[in-house]
Amino acid sequence: MRTMNSVLLVEDFGPFRALVSSLLREKPDFEVVSEASDGLEAVRCAEELDPDLILMDIGLPGLNGIEAARRIRELAPRSRIVFLTQEGSSEVVEEALSSGALGYVHKPRAGNDLFPAVAAVLEGKQFVSDGLLAAKRNLAARPVSTLPLQLQLD
Repeated sequence: MRTMNSVLLVEDFGPFRALVSSLLREKPDFEVVSEASDGLEAVRCAEELDPDLILMDIGLPGLNGIEAARRIRELAPRSRIVFLTQEGSSEVVEEALSSGALGYVHKPRAGNDLFPAVAAVLEGKQFVSDGLLAAKRNLAARPVSTLPLQLQLD
């Protein structure tokens, strides 16, 4: 039996949001339940929809993605967060992961890393794109949530 994973997609750049949305819609195990273009809208949608997965940029208008993630952790603690962003500094990566996200995909690596990151995060594992080594070294020190979630990818 297949389990559908609900996804909230948060990205302020419309063409990139449309691309990621179309990629997710091609997979039978994902349902994009909502899209948002700013951090405040992301928090509202997360609280209302309680999605399995939130793919979110960091550089968002209204409320940046890191602060939105902190609020979402309080309002929708079951939701798994993956940052999908252009930001690549180790300080930003570490702050993003400390906000409650399990995944961090660097946009230049999205073609290779998006679905492996999603699979890992939905299994309760952490994922950071290659090339962000300083942050990857610190992952071992962070506890991993053990909330059960289902995932079946093709």
